[in-house]
Amino acid sequence: MSEPSVRPPESRQRHRATQETSAGGLVVRTVDGRADGALIGRLDRRGRLRWSLPKGHVERGETTEQAAVREVAEETGISGRITARLGSVEYSFTAQGKRIHKRVHHFLMVALDDELSDADVEVTEVAWVPLAEMNHRLAYAGERRLARRAVELLANTA
Repeated sequence: MSEPSVRPPESRQRHRATQETSAGGLVVRTVDGRADGALIGRLDRRGRLRWSLPKGHVERGETTEQAAVREVAEETGISGRITARLGSVEYSFTAQGKRIHKRVHHFLMVALDDELSDADVEVTEVAWVPLAEMNHRLAYAGERRLARRAVELLANTA
């Protein structure tokens, strides 16, 4: 009878995913009765512009809410106030040879100002996009779902 094969610890470690937590959201303004949301555009590996919600890592000592407000301000130039939790998106990817499992907490925010800035080096473009166009503009299905949730929440408070 042979012994079961056991992988060395370094082999097991290669397959274990690193857990990351980020936060961000959809910051909304209303102009002439039309609600717009601030989106960021980043170039993907193929050089295509991909629109998404602003988001980033939760820093040590921050709540997800604090991180969301900070990241939205850093990536769009907009100060926002959280009005509701939209939900979370989870996905996995590989970067620098590591498998990363990421959970991103998203919040609905009202814009306290409306001057966009693309000064963040990670952001190629920023734009106010009508909420009615979010489904066509956002690159990722999970974020399109959150944008639809935001529209529902805003309709219920109108």
